[in-house]
Amino acid sequence: MSISGQAVARQAPQPLPANIRSVQPGGGVCYQVERAWGRLRRWWLKRFRPAYVRAMAARRQGTDAGAPHEILDPRDLKDCRNCCDCAWAEADDPFRWRRRIPLAPWGAAELHLAGWPLLALTVAAGGWAWYLPYGGWAWCLPAIPAAGLALLLFFFRNPWRRVPQAAGLLVSPADGTVREITPLAHDEFLAGPAIRIGIFLSIFNVHLNRSPAAARVLALRYSPGEFLNALRPESALRNENMWIGLEEEAAPHGRLVVRQISGAIARRIVCTLRPGEVMPRGHVFGMIKLGSRTELILPAACAVQVVVGQKVKAGITVVARNPKQ
Repeated sequence: MSISGQAVARQAPQPLPANIRSVQPGGGVCYQVERAWGRLRRWWLKRFRPAYVRAMAARRQGTDAGAPHEILDPRDLKDCRNCCDCAWAEADDPFRWRRRIPLAPWGAAELHLAGWPLLALTVAAGGWAWYLPYGGWAWCLPAIPAAGLALLLFFFRNPWRRVPQAAGLLVSPADGTVREITPLAHDEFLAGPAIRIGIFLSIFNVHLNRSPAAARVLALRYSPGEFLNALRPESALRNENMWIGLEEEAAPHGRLVVRQISGAIARRIVCTLRPGEVMPRGHVFGMIKLGSRTELILPAACAVQVVVGQKVKAGITVVARNPKQ
């Protein structure tokens, strides 16, 4: 039975659509630069570190079938883990220490391409201001690039979250402000009436998306589109978005939908999920870069715990309760 009381059989996951060939299907300049760096790194490894390449290949689990490029070590999965089933055990991953860095891994290109120049400008401006008379206006110059660097790091932050573990809770998939709680007469994926909760993310919110429940990924749909302001209602229909169909692991295996929607500034959606994989509640599965919108669609029988205008945090704020668990 579903949360709404209707019988919903557990289905096999749908294959990854042809228009999703990476974790960031919308591309982008920074993304292309990062992929070019990956090609150079793989060439260097094969040319100068063949023993390392052989060792990593021997420890690799699964295959790289479906990946857009060779998978030599875990770094090569960053942009295409959703396209293949290969992986390394935790103990065999020499780059596992990176997961402890409190920054979103999908912002690395932006941080390198913009962060280092901003740091250099801060140092240069500070050195120049040192030789000017004390109290001169030039002392403000280092603050300008320093503020830009601070905002860049602030945007891509990945704070640790304590996810509530009680049964039946559905947590927010995004940080931001609840802008919409709308009853839906029928949702095709949920096979019944539903409730849509729309969350607006400003540029000051954490932009990582988290799973609202322990769930299995049944389907993914990427839709290219426009980049309207995420506060406009029509943005939900016309903007670029990633639709994610989930099925809860706990009986009665209710279905949920999460939609990542781009905005006027946010034009890059990242979703790392593979069809069929199971993720725990609060698991980070992607992000939307800059201001945007995230929607959560629940069966109508769920008891909504938030109100319009409320601030929510991904993986922490309980947005609804499942009465059947």
